[in-house]
Amino acid sequence: MPSVVEQLKELPTTAISDVLKGLNNIDSSIKPLKDTYKIAGEAFTVQTAVGDNLALLTALKEAKQGDILVVDVKGDTYRAVAGDFVVAMMQTMEIGGLVVDGAVRDVIDIKQLNFPVFVRNTTTASGSKNGPGATNIPISCGGVHVNPGDIIVGDVDGVVVIPKDRAEEVLEGAKQKVAKDEEREAKILGNKEAVIEYVNGMIAKSKK
Repeated sequence: MPSVVEQLKELPTTAISDVLKGLNNIDSSIKPLKDTYKIAGEAFTVQTAVGDNLALLTALKEAKQGDILVVDVKGDTYRAVAGDFVVAMMQTMEIGGLVVDGAVRDVIDIKQLNFPVFVRNTTTASGSKNGPGATNIPISCGGVHVNPGDIIVGDVDGVVVIPKDRAEEVLEGAKQKVAKDEEREAKILGNKEAVIEYVNGMIAKSKK
């Protein structure tokens, strides 16, 4: 039986977001460098000083296989939190992915690694390695509170944070949402009369 995390990875973030009422979506400007990237795993949180990545380097030896590094750099996009070398080290350590409320550089080389990076922007400037910073503490990333161990799921539509104590509940709700959507599509799509009936129903419902 696949784990909860493995099952969540197979579901669209849109369905997961709907279960969470859209309240745990990381800022929509944080996107994958490739549309095909999909991540799911426990959050290993990192808080860095603006323009610095020493804490992120520390996380490389502390995070476990499959963890998603979630980095709070206060939205700064002038200096990179990581380049291709740091990302390649993450891949070597079998980290599950990187979510950064900031910037990376060496984008072409990072894409060639095929390691899932979700980021606000790209830049040319490197970061320093002076600190301070902290790992495995509660942070805010892209406007969402993230605790260590929360479940991070991301795809081309964005990144959702699932509180760790709600993972199974959200999984079941998202499965039901996907099944319901598929049933609706099978009933309505390709049938003009069914489309009109559905639209009229939505209009009538909105007026109540």
